Amino acid sequence: MNMRDMLKVTGVKSKALITIGPDEFVSAAIQKLILHNKGALPVCNDQDELIGIITERDIVRKCFVNGVDFVNKKIKDIMTKKVIIASMDDDLDYAINTMKKEKIRHIPIAEDKKVVGIISMRDILGFQYEETKAEIKYIRLLPKRSTF
Repeated sequence: MNMRDMLKVTGVKSKALITIGPDEFVSAAIQKLILHNKGALPVCNDQDELIGIITERDIVRKCFVNGVDFVNKKIKDIMTKKVIIASMDDDLDYAINTMKKEKIRHIPIAEDKKVVGIISMRDILGFQYEETKAEIKYIRLLPKRSTF
């Protein structure tokens, strides 16, 4: 299964893609993360091109260390600029292996420089759980073998 299929099956792409701009304040990111129950936001410029990612982890590690004041911090000051992405044709194994290797939990899916979706480890686990659950139901429908 590739990212295109994953986005269709999970409905991730059909949900409104929530992004944030580099000149917005960290407090705006916190509000968006809470309001939309997200763990990360792609950071896009005025041309809607992906230029970074901001995660809950970025905020905690870069804003709340040593009592640093985050109120006046902008996204561009703390975002991760080296963004690992997936393309629509990458398979699910690529996403899982990349997340594991890089120790990340979110991967934006991009075409050219435009973000078309974002998947999280939770999305992948949920998808795999539903797929496994369906297989289990199918297996239970098989007739029991009689033992002689």
